[in-house]
Amino acid sequence: MSTLIDFILHIDDHLVNIVNTFGNSAYLILFAIIFIETGAVIFPFLPGDSLLFAAAALAANANYNLNIGIFIVLFLIASIAGDSLNFFFGNKFGELIPKHRILGKFIKEKDLLKAREFFEKYGAMAIFLGRFMPIIRTLIPFVSATSNFPYRRFAKYNIAACITWVLICCGAGYYFGNIPVVQDNFSMVIIGIVLVSLIPAIIGFIKAKFSPTKE
Repeated sequence: MSTLIDFILHIDDHLVNIVNTFGNSAYLILFAIIFIETGAVIFPFLPGDSLLFAAAALAANANYNLNIGIFIVLFLIASIAGDSLNFFFGNKFGELIPKHRILGKFIKEKDLLKAREFFEKYGAMAIFLGRFMPIIRTLIPFVSATSNFPYRRFAKYNIAACITWVLICCGAGYYFGNIPVVQDNFSMVIIGIVLVSLIPAIIGFIKAKFSPTKE
């Protein structure tokens, strides 16, 4: 877990190492990370927003010879396909994965319950809103499927969410990522991105914690 935290907080340095080591194969590595983050329901802790921001920031720097257009296309495919695979797992295996003695260890019951409550509260819009919330975005496709939500309708909201998410994160990274003050405080910017993305979940927790208990 400490390695993952270090990767998230210093994601720019790690991405530079990946690009310098693997060259153009770095595109496929980052594609795989985004795909696995949502596609494999047991990995909700992988970085998403910060990875898109950092990758786009590197693409804005001519020294790395990276193409922002390729990143946008790959991240779109990875997020849309990942959510679809996640939905498939939920549809085919339902509650079996959380109860599995090994796979179940990667999914916290409280996170799954939170995602289910979020979906029940917001319905179809939860698919769109959940894309912008770490952990929740990995579990929403799974929960949608277990709630017998039609895939065709899920896909409509999912595609809209993924397009918006990728364009906002990559656009912000490409535009702001190489401003000197941002470069000099990149770790703090990444922490800020993570905290901002957690605001909806924090607000929901506070409301649940202090709202009157119904008899």
